[in-house]
Amino acid sequence: MNTQSMLDKLAWLLVAKLAWLCVTSFTWAAGVEFSQVSLPNDQQTLRVLTKRSLVINSPDPMQRVSIADPTIASAVVVSPTQVLIQGLVPGTTSLVLWDDQGRPRPFELRVEVDLRSVEQSIRDVFPTERVQATQAGSAVVLKGTASSPAVADQIAALVKTQSPEVLNLLLVQNMAAADSAVLLQVRFAEVDRSAIQQLGLNIFSTGGGNTIGSMTTQQFGDLNTSAGAVPANVQRGRDPAGNSVIAGGIGNPLQGSPAVFGLADLANIFLFRPDINVGVTIKALEQRNLLQILAEPNVLALNGREASFLAGGEFPFPVVQGGTNFTSVTILFKEFGVRLRFTPTIEANGTIRLKVAPEVSALDFSNALTVSGFLIPALTTRRAETEIALRDGQTFAIAGLIDNRVQEVASKIPGLGDLPFIGKLFRSRSKNRSNTELLVMVSPKLVQPLEPTEVPGLPEFPRPFLEPDKFDGKTGETPRSATPGR
Repeated sequence: MNTQSMLDKLAWLLVAKLAWLCVTSFTWAAGVEFSQVSLPNDQQTLRVLTKRSLVINSPDPMQRVSIADPTIASAVVVSPTQVLIQGLVPGTTSLVLWDDQGRPRPFELRVEVDLRSVEQSIRDVFPTERVQATQAGSAVVLKGTASSPAVADQIAALVKTQSPEVLNLLLVQNMAAADSAVLLQVRFAEVDRSAIQQLGLNIFSTGGGNTIGSMTTQQFGDLNTSAGAVPANVQRGRDPAGNSVIAGGIGNPLQGSPAVFGLADLANIFLFRPDINVGVTIKALEQRNLLQILAEPNVLALNGREASFLAGGEFPFPVVQGGTNFTSVTILFKEFGVRLRFTPTIEANGTIRLKVAPEVSALDFSNALTVSGFLIPALTTRRAETEIALRDGQTFAIAGLIDNRVQEVASKIPGLGDLPFIGKLFRSRSKNRSNTELLVMVSPKLVQPLEPTEVPGLPEFPRPFLEPDKFDGKTGETPRSATPGR
């Protein structure tokens, strides 16, 4: 019996020694740093760094080890007098060791972040920033100064790769930019492409006898002249013959050249010709049912912070989950409509760097599915994501999001349309084709906070297509006062 016990003990010691050799070999091969600590009788707190190892040497043989929270640290008994502790994530937990007599000995185990490694990473990526890293509980606290809010967020994101919890207390040097906000004025419009091309034939044509003014941007030349120049006798509000035309050219259609502008060319005019009021043209198209305004949100966001807008709704759809003896249905909701997400960043020179993601989605019952008796519609989505740098008050447009639809409509006379043979005479089918394009126009504006003694100014109204002193509401001529006696 004694011989068997001695053999079992020797075998156990051999296995423990092999395990210790395997662990140490793996640790050295992987290049993982570890430290050793002796276990005095009066020590109650042990510390280990994340992704580091700690070897505990005990004067008495240990039987087993336990950690209260295994997600913070792990422990392995590698020999009767040695325990290997591996730090996983920052935090505090309890460590209990039992000796060979079964007596427990509790310890407080603290897993901490390697702050020297954190600060070195910050210096390598951001050498000009002054940042200090400290630890409070399981979080890393960042103190110091950053050159901009965007840099402060980037430093916090870098530290999160080493610590899941980060408390960002960095101060921004340029406080004026940090306190600024950006007001984003957005207009979502859907245009009938077929109708806008017909309208462009009458209004936005160039050259010939139907030019209502120097409408060309002169960036790519005239569409109808080889030299690409506008006739010298053409003035805004007059035709080449010098006759007055209807204000804005929206009244009676003018006949002439077949050259037309598409929607992208129309946006190009407004971008290269800031003196043309885009709001007037959009309003005119809207009044003629050629353009539909989907949403006009004004969203305010702080510098470097994301803001979002949604005008639409949510539709329910079931999620069937089957078990062994039961089937459950969970109802989830999906958002749809006009959505806008943007993140502004104000540069030191006053430029607004804008990340914008507009999206328009609608329910599509033509591609709906039936699941467990529920009719689930599909979603048609038009989405764009871009990043652009603009000055205060400048405008840019996103176009080209085209939607082509073909709908087949069946109609019949009730009763007669269901008759055999002759029922076809009382039934009809037709196809409706629609070709629409989504136009998104975005204008960012800087907003500065007011001082307590400041009074907000009055809102600015859009300028008309023609200046008031040159437009009498009927023709492009300057209004003249009546001569006495006439």
